[in-house]
Amino acid sequence: MRVAVTGATGYIGTRLVPRLATAGYQVRCLVRSPRKLRDRPWHSDPAIEIVAVDLEDTAQLTQQLTGCDLAFYLVHSMQGGPGYVERDRRLATQFAKAAADAGVQRIVYLGGLGESSPQLSRHLASRREVETILKAGPVPVTAFRAGMIIGSGSASFEILRYLAERLPVLIAPKWVRTESQPISIRNVLHYLVQSAGVAATTGETLEIGGPDVVSYETLLQLMAEARGLRRRIVIPVPVLTPFLSSLWIHLVTPVSASMARPLAEGLRNRVVVADDTAARLMPQPLLGAREAIGIALDAETRSDVESSWTAAGPVPGDPDWAGGTVFTDSRDIVIAAPPAAVFDVLMRLGGKQGWFRYNRLWRLRGLLDRLVGGPGSRRGRRDPARLAWGEALDFWRVVEIQNGERLTLRAEMRLPGDAVLDFGLSPVTGAGGAPATRLVQTARFRPRGLAGLLYWLVVLPFHKPVFDGLSNGIRNAATLAAGDPAPSATRRS
Repeated sequence: MRVAVTGATGYIGTRLVPRLATAGYQVRCLVRSPRKLRDRPWHSDPAIEIVAVDLEDTAQLTQQLTGCDLAFYLVHSMQGGPGYVERDRRLATQFAKAAADAGVQRIVYLGGLGESSPQLSRHLASRREVETILKAGPVPVTAFRAGMIIGSGSASFEILRYLAERLPVLIAPKWVRTESQPISIRNVLHYLVQSAGVAATTGETLEIGGPDVVSYETLLQLMAEARGLRRRIVIPVPVLTPFLSSLWIHLVTPVSASMARPLAEGLRNRVVVADDTAARLMPQPLLGAREAIGIALDAETRSDVESSWTAAGPVPGDPDWAGGTVFTDSRDIVIAAPPAAVFDVLMRLGGKQGWFRYNRLWRLRGLLDRLVGGPGSRRGRRDPARLAWGEALDFWRVVEIQNGERLTLRAEMRLPGDAVLDFGLSPVTGAGGAPATRLVQTARFRPRGLAGLLYWLVVLPFHKPVFDGLSNGIRNAATLAAGDPAPSATRRS
């Protein structure tokens, strides 16, 4: 059987694809940016095909769905901010038509739990509307409904962890005591994979959850316990709106306010499994909330996070620098280490390791960005030793990566202009004929209007200590790894 997976670069899809291949299916990944999957360990698996598809292009989508027996629809635009409901409605309508025209025999959709009522949150109502649109088409649908998914790298899990770690006392909306039935990402993936081979799931609406029915407050306490922290004090109040809650989540956690708001709104809805059909048709050991949290934390400790919410969404490329004023700050150094050793150091920048020197200034910049609505530096990175195209790195995004040659980061912080930080490597001959590397570290900034010009003048005095510290830190780490501690001079231009 050949199956298509939309949303293959998303949190669920990235984990589902290799498991479908392991189960014996031929998998076609329909993605907007194939480069996002280039560095996945399963990228070259002969059972997996990766094709570029614009889901807005119905003709192109139909062509790529042709020959597929089953299609997983794992697309939602919650990270897109305002307008995501309309976009999800439009994409679902186009997908249902394309699947029918391509001869797809079944669609599998993952939506959200929640009792159908006018009080259903906007986010959950949108997920339910997508389900309804898909079912209205001629292709049979297997619709899964899940509540909170507990797994390393998920947005809900990150919110839970940061709130438990950073707030001994939490003032929360009264909905924090609403019942929910979270499920481990492992169990979700099992259900999705098994559904492809269980014909009895066709046309069914399958509610899935773990064995525990708990409140969000209880989940916070379980997280605190797993982190070895004292019991958190939670004070529910009736006046904290989803808007205010989302702003608070934005300041305390890595998740943006636009993404936090629909999640916060969803807390007011009781999300509990009322039908055990999924568990009967596809039985498996279900992980409790405490065990699921422990497994997710252990994956982070082992740096074994398969996917992260931060990689979702479109990735802007390197800006077109033609036209207008572009300010440049460049450093050119020769490092007594081969390019591979220098590139390995670049792969470890940011996150918990930091930026070698003046990390307090880097963190302060992230905090200031967070206060004005930007991503700040709390997103960190998915893996401490590897980067991939399209991944988040603190308040940067990887927009170019060439093994041993180049790493380009584009700033996603709130700026009055476009900014990138580029590292170019080239092999040279060092002292005594030993292999060495020329590193050209370049910061570029194109201002927008007077605000951009003033911004550049304000930050310019900090460039020398911060960027000198960065290039020298890269040099020292690379030469140490190569076994030659002798420093080389830095030229600034």
